[in-house]
Amino acid sequence: MDIDKLQPDTDSAMASLKFLTVTPRAKHTATVIFAHGLGDTGAGWSQVAEMLASQLPHIKFVLPTAPIRPVTVNGGMAMNAWFDIPALAGDIFNAPEDGPGMRSSARLINELITTEVDGGIDSKRIVVGGFSQGGAMALLTGLTTERKLGGIIALSSWLPLRKEIFAMASDNARKLPLLFGHGDVDPVVPYMFGQMSVKLLIEGGFASKNIEFNTYSGMGHSAVDKEITDVAEWLKKIVPAP
Repeated sequence: MDIDKLQPDTDSAMASLKFLTVTPRAKHTATVIFAHGLGDTGAGWSQVAEMLASQLPHIKFVLPTAPIRPVTVNGGMAMNAWFDIPALAGDIFNAPEDGPGMRSSARLINELITTEVDGGIDSKRIVVGGFSQGGAMALLTGLTTERKLGGIIALSSWLPLRKEIFAMASDNARKLPLLFGHGDVDPVVPYMFGQMSVKLLIEGGFASKNIEFNTYSGMGHSAVDKEITDVAEWLKKIVPAP
């Protein structure tokens, strides 16, 4: 399978994003844009994307790398981050959030969506996903974009901008299929964060029938083979092969 490192387009808003693509083995009819977690890169998820692509030959996987920025919770150290994390907090409702950083990264991911649409892919055949911080970005982008997407994947993640996101959500958002996966012993993004995110979405008008929440017993802040298999099965339903 070919994994191509694509150079950023200097004429677009995604000029600060580098990304990898895992090219489809068959005719390209769907795309998954998947965002990594804090301090990682798109390359960190290339093996997982290859595993998925072997089962989903019609899907192209786009793996962006977040811009480098100082992260307050890590002593101001500069690293790949979709947004700053001012502090860690055990209470999902009171944790401080970097709204401007989140919105900036959402615009960059939206540019990737636009590129796929301009290349001939129906927006309803595009899924945005991510792990941890990247999952929060997938939720923010997917719920606020004006394009009708196929769905959203959020692994070991949480719902960002909880006090604002429902007012920001597009008309299409509440109909989107959503897939959550979370380990029940996650020490970084507690399992409760995933549970509460789903609860908030349902209270905000999202139909529970469109939300799948999978629990992985004994899994920490990582991904296991069973979770990747579940993602593959979900994608087969959401963006099936033609």
